Amino acid sequence: MDIPEDDPAARFDIANRLFLRLYQASNLLHKTGTRAVSRYGATTQQWAVLGALSRPAAREHGMTVKQLISFLMVSRQNLTAVLDRLETAGLVERARIAGDGRLRHIKLSPQGAETWAAMQDEIRAYYAEALAGFSTAEGLVLFQLLDRLRGSLSAIDKE
Repeated sequence: MDIPEDDPAARFDIANRLFLRLYQASNLLHKTGTRAVSRYGATTQQWAVLGALSRPAAREHGMTVKQLISFLMVSRQNLTAVLDRLETAGLVERARIAGDGRLRHIKLSPQGAETWAAMQDEIRAYYAEALAGFSTAEGLVLFQLLDRLRGSLSAIDKE
């Protein structure tokens, strides 16, 4: 499809279609992703939190709520509800930080680490199925483009 770069109407039409596709893809990701990990009673939001806390940088000391909000780009309200459910399920722990009784680190509990490890087969299968129509190179290009879009949206968010 040849579209001149200086055609504002075409650029708007493409942007409109792109953002609609992203919205649709996001909704499908939540629906199908939750189904992929449903046997663990997890949602995609819980999956994201467990994944963030399972990274080597967070494994030992955990993350503060502020760090999780920044990393996952979610609101405090949304994250608090997800953390409450994960804590009730015994998958995360909130530990006070020595020297600052107000600040808490969120960590995977031993049960959370076991659950995360058990979820890996389903997550791998989900990724493989979702990206089956993409080559590895196409997946990388999509990642890079979405990362650039995330950067642009983050700049708007800071304004």
